[in-house]
Amino acid sequence: MGSALNITATGFDPALLDLPWELPLESWPDHTIAALPKGISRHIVRFVQLSGYVVALKETSPELAEREYELLRTLQRLDVPCVEPVAVISERRDAQGQPLEAVLVTRHLKFSLPYRALYSQTLRPDTATRLVDALAVLLVRLHIVGFFWGDVSLSNTLFRRDAGAFAAYLVDAETGRLQPPLSQGQREHDLEIARVNIAGELLDLAAGGRLDESIDPVDVSTRILDAYRTLWQELTGSESFDSAERWRIAERVERLNLLGFDIEELSIGSDAEGNQVRIQPKVVDAGHHQRRLLRLTGLDTEENQARRLLNDLDAFAARKYPGRDEEAVAHEWLSTVFEPVVGAIPRELRGKLEPAEVFHQMLEHRWFLSQNESRDVPLAEAVTSYIEQVLRHRRDEATMLNPPTEAFTAPIGIIEESDWRDRI
Repeated sequence: MGSALNITATGFDPALLDLPWELPLESWPDHTIAALPKGISRHIVRFVQLSGYVVALKETSPELAEREYELLRTLQRLDVPCVEPVAVISERRDAQGQPLEAVLVTRHLKFSLPYRALYSQTLRPDTATRLVDALAVLLVRLHIVGFFWGDVSLSNTLFRRDAGAFAAYLVDAETGRLQPPLSQGQREHDLEIARVNIAGELLDLAAGGRLDESIDPVDVSTRILDAYRTLWQELTGSESFDSAERWRIAERVERLNLLGFDIEELSIGSDAEGNQVRIQPKVVDAGHHQRRLLRLTGLDTEENQARRLLNDLDAFAARKYPGRDEEAVAHEWLSTVFEPVVGAIPRELRGKLEPAEVFHQMLEHRWFLSQNESRDVPLAEAVTSYIEQVLRHRRDEATMLNPPTEAFTAPIGIIEESDWRDRI
């Protein structure tokens, strides 16, 4: 590698030094590469396993690598869902001393998939809607902190399952810039980029026969405009009402909580006569249910997963310990309900889904069993049934190291449907 190699890192992992930095990424030997599904990128991207975790490597110019590295660090501090920056490797040279491009290193997001892996089969039409809705939420969160993306697309996003929905994470911040507050024109420009890019991505899938025929790519891409504007208005819009209707202040806060957001600051004013009250959220913070679940149980989950687990926790408290201290009940629920369910998953199946998603799906499975059999199915019976009938037939989503190449490259027509069931 030579002494000229320069590494900028948040927390240096010595295993980085063992990688063949003297080679262009496209020439790295197969034994160094972790075979993971990846999205479309204008750059060469490779996955590598380090000390017990996987990183993504992207070749780019030193200036762009440093800039994106700092942007991702800032977004993480602002609690925006994005990949974690690990390092920038610059001043690389090959065996002949010729300069090579710099490499941005980010940590691979466990249990996440690029949209093309999700769309590699004929999917239920509502899956397209769920992905676009997740991207709309991410874009709103980015705009609230003043981040202009500049290249909004499904390809630049990773998706994790979130209790029947998806949670979206920013992957590529190369074209972004942080300049709060964003103007309406900047936000609308990002929306138009998103609409055009999503339509193009879905049309590409349709041309390859990988999109359900009932899905209209243009209609789906346009949905991000409606989803974004509805959420943006709810989070930032002002409303006026009669002073006798002050209960609407609490209603607005509750409505935002149900959407998964907390109001840290609320602007409240009245007219000169005191007849009209006007309220407007000033600081909105995502993760309402995540924070409550983390405070009560120490579990760190996605927002919809947290909502689902809290519903079960609250039902448990009402059924067994009405009026008891919330923290004490949460500890009891964690030790007698959640942990036994997760602990019952056989070791060889624990890479299938993350624990919170397993618990959510088990609850759904128990409900269906109870409906079908017209009885209250015991938890232990539901867990056993879920493991054997559902979980055992899913593919691993923790890292999916070294999957069969044809699972992501073969034409859809020659892949057995059973190989793709439960992808969504």
